[in-house]
Amino acid sequence: MQMIQKFQQLPELFRQYLLVTTNYWCFTLTDGALRMLVVLYFYQLGYGALDIALLFVFYEFFGVVTNLVGGWLGARIGLNRTMNIGLFTQIIALAMLLVPSVELTVVWVMAAQALSGIAKDLNKMSAKSAVKSLANFDFSAQDGFSSNANSAASEARLFKLVAVLTGSKNTLKGVGFFLGGVLLALLGFQGAVLAMLVLLSFILIVSLLRLKQDLGKAKSTPKFKEIFSKSRAINILSAARLFLFCARDVWFVVALPVYLASEIGWEHEWVGGFLASWVIIYGLVQSSAPKLIKVFSRNAANANNKEAKMACFWGLCLTCLTAFIAIALSSGLSAFWVLMLGLAGFAIVFAINSSLHSFLIVHYASDDGVSLDVGFYYMANALGRLLGTLLSGYLYQSYGLTSCIIFSVVLLLAASMIAIFLPNPSHHETKLN
Repeated sequence: MQMIQKFQQLPELFRQYLLVTTNYWCFTLTDGALRMLVVLYFYQLGYGALDIALLFVFYEFFGVVTNLVGGWLGARIGLNRTMNIGLFTQIIALAMLLVPSVELTVVWVMAAQALSGIAKDLNKMSAKSAVKSLANFDFSAQDGFSSNANSAASEARLFKLVAVLTGSKNTLKGVGFFLGGVLLALLGFQGAVLAMLVLLSFILIVSLLRLKQDLGKAKSTPKFKEIFSKSRAINILSAARLFLFCARDVWFVVALPVYLASEIGWEHEWVGGFLASWVIIYGLVQSSAPKLIKVFSRNAANANNKEAKMACFWGLCLTCLTAFIAIALSSGLSAFWVLMLGLAGFAIVFAINSSLHSFLIVHYASDDGVSLDVGFYYMANALGRLLGTLLSGYLYQSYGLTSCIIFSVVLLLAASMIAIFLPNPSHHETKLN
């Protein structure tokens, strides 16, 4: 009761943000579980790596479309409504998977995954766009919410809020991976899907009753043609994001879990548990990214175009680490230990890269109709995942895991080189420490 009273005493905008975040967390938990369920269940049925990758093609493709259209829609009708639409769409996608197993054809599952991709990116775009509005207020004020004239403090708070939201989301996604493997073992595919459908139905009811504020709604009605960004900074950052996430998914999405099951000999629970642990570590590091970046930020404080230098620096660190994993695998060392140690390092450095990029997009985005810029950026993110998923299945099936990692190195190098062209926002100097 005391916790409920404290929640009710919070400023309305902050309460709405917390509801959006909780909504996003619950959705992410089930989305991660569903992804692991589909990978492991269809591998269990005898599907090859490329076939499994094709199951996610529409998931990623419609993520590209949704981020473009969803950003425009959020600016027009409000982020609370786009989030509720996303929840309802995911419930429909889960219901489609409750058909008898003999009817779970590739085409049917691809259609369900298409709806799931739409739902996921509507939720992500809504939650991350809402952060921009929250960061413009001062929590230390007497009334709990006042405008903050100190841009440096506002930007530092923005970075922390984005890092916590993104990191906690990925931690829950990792828990979802583990949950997916456990639910498949305990309840079977349909039982697991039904359990997630019930949970999301409850969350949707709460969301419909409690989310009232039109967070992120633009003051002027944006035209549909405005879905494409006209900002040089956002276009460059979006290109870097595309290569960054393509580089991760080209070996992580399909190739790695299939390799662990087929070559290392792990059971489904072990595969799900390991990938869950990886994503949880990744999420925790993302939440702590502002502190981890602080030292380099201080050294670069007087440098011109600090944002570009930091994005390029951390990108190159990740490139070198991934190259080391590929070399170690090719040299005949124990694949088990190379992957365990390599993935631990990859989780940390990739998390810093991702968190820095996530801060920069919210930082560069326009205050009015923020979801337009964020939607365009995450469109590039979804396109990178789509390409990475397809390449992961094709390269692994044709050439093996090492080829996937080598291709990842090339993509990471491209992301690092693109980031160096990010413009310096001199009119509002970024403070990351």
